[in-house]
Order: sequence, then structure tokens, then C-alpha cells
Amino acid sequence: MENRILEGKNAIVTGCARGIGHQIVETFAMNGANVWACARKRTEEFDKYASELSLKYGVKITPLYFELTDKDQMKAIVKQIMSEKVAVDILVNNAGITYNALYQMSTIDQIHHTLEVNFIAPYLFTQYIVKLMLKNKSGSIINIASSAGLDGNSGRSIYGASKAAVICATKALAEELGDKGIRANSVAPGITQTDMLSSMTEEVINETVMGTDMKRPGKPEDIANAVLFLASDLSSYITGQVLRVDGCM
Repeated sequence: MENRILEGKNAIVTGCARGIGHQIVETFAMNGANVWACARKRTEEFDKYASELSLKYGVKITPLYFELTDKDQMKAIVKQIMSEKVAVDILVNNAGITYNALYQMSTIDQIHHTLEVNFIAPYLFTQYIVKLMLKNKSGSIINIASSAGLDGNSGRSIYGASKAAVICATKALAEELGDKGIRANSVAPGITQTDMLSSMTEEVINETVMGTDMKRPGKPEDIANAVLFLASDLSSYITGQVLRVDGCM
């Protein structure tokens, strides 16, 4: 296979069971990367998916199952990755949840849970993985944010705030690690055809789609291709940036 721009690279991707994460794993495999594909729960379907990708593209796809908000499970997974004694070149923090509610109707429990999953857990995971990247003085970190973290949409104050926190932390990380050979960027998808759309009414979905310049929702591969670019050496002088992939909302 020619022009595989991640040939021989090793990547960690979270939230791979479905949607954008699922597509990122395939896009990375297609481009020559070995992937630790992280998901919450083991399923025969995902094990089969990883095995088929490995055979199809001649790479190593290793499913890793853990609850991202469980620190002990997270530490165990990091130790497992370290035990393989190979460089970690790429980290994609994709796992997350959505939550829609008016500001006055949002509960303290939901605020805590959304921030824990979308911001605190990937923040801690990145701290562990950065230590591995520092050994090789290279790496690319891509955090999946959201246009909601930039725009402050009605009914999405908690979700948007969690993603705004991701964007801010990414920029700080880029500044801290730039002279150590590690880049950090965010991708901010707009409305995308994934299971997360089930939290929105058909009316809101249609209104949002028609509000984009392209008059269509994004596809998981649209987001995965942007992540591929930021993970590869094609973006070797890009760090601390937010790449909107939203059809111009």
C-alpha cells in the first residue's frame, strides 16, 4: 500500500466502539498505524473489527477495555501499553458524552459527570501518555473538542463548557511541550452523523444542518481525515490550534 502517511507509527485512540472513534481507528490503520483501540466494554463485535482491520491493512490493532473515569483501570492500561516497549507517537482523546439542557434546568450531578468524562479523564490520561512521549521527544496529541466549545450554543452550556476546557488545556499543553517535540491540537466537529444525534430532536437537527454553509451534516470520516492530518508529519509545524470541521456553522 503506497502513501500510508502513518506507516510504522503507534497510536492510542479512546472512544473507539462507535462513531468518530471507530472511524479514526480504521483511517489510521488504512494509513499504516498500529493502534491501541480503547473502549469501555469488551464485545465480540469490536474484537472482530480489530482483528479484521489488522489483517486487512497489515497493522496491529489492540483492543483495550477500561472505564476512563476509573483511575485504577486507567493506570493498569498505561502499564500494559508501557510493557510493549514501543514508542507512543499519537494520542487521540476522542471518548466523551453529550448532554443537552437549558442552563436553568442543568443539575449539579450532570455538571460533575460531564466534566469528569469530557475533561478530567482525558486530562489525566494525557498526563500519563505524555510521560511516554517525552522519552522519545516526539508525539502528536489530538483532542476531540466541539464547535459547541467555541460558540456557546443554547441548551448546551455544560457540554460546551467541558469542550471549551479541552480547548484551553490543549493550547496550554502545546505551549508547554512545543520545545520538547510534542504537538497538541484540537478538532472541533460540528453536527456529525453519530449516535450522539439521538440527544437532539429532528427539528433541531434539520435547523442546525441548514445553518451550515454546506447544508449537510458531517460524516465520521470527515472528522477522522482531519485527525489524520494533525497526527501525521504533514502538520509538523502546527500546534496549539483548533481545527473546526463543521461545514461552516
